[in-house]
Amino acid sequence: MKSIVKNKRGYYEYTILEKYVAGIKLQGSEVKSIRSGKVSIIESYCFIANDEIFIKGMHITEHKEGGKHNNHIPTRDRKLLMKKKEIIKLRENISQKGLTIVPLEVILTNTGFIKLEIGLAKGKNLHDKRETIKEKDLKRDLERNL
Repeated sequence: MKSIVKNKRGYYEYTILEKYVAGIKLQGSEVKSIRSGKVSIIESYCFIANDEIFIKGMHITEHKEGGKHNNHIPTRDRKLLMKKKEIIKLRENISQKGLTIVPLEVILTNTGFIKLEIGLAKGKNLHDKRETIKEKDLKRDLERNL
């Protein structure tokens, strides 16, 4: 599996409790743009409506060779494809205070499918964010010394 885009801000701002992989319902021009790396998930989030899960705010740049008629809307809501049991479990977890669903990574599988890794997350406090920065600095220093 090849990573196309990672949401570094999601790992910084949230503590990831569980990870899930979901398919995305896309149009043809969206697939072409994602494969060329023209996608952003930094400001996006996931929500559940009518036992279906969607991603809102995922920006996929219009494909330059698609023309005006065949192109897509860059920030439309996109349906995620997951098993119903997983969606129900996520909905129950979200009902708890302070938990949310955050998109973490857009992945291209070996078979050519585009998947989205999402995580059940809890927001970090300021001191938790500082702790994360300290751990990264220590890890970087150890790698340099070795």
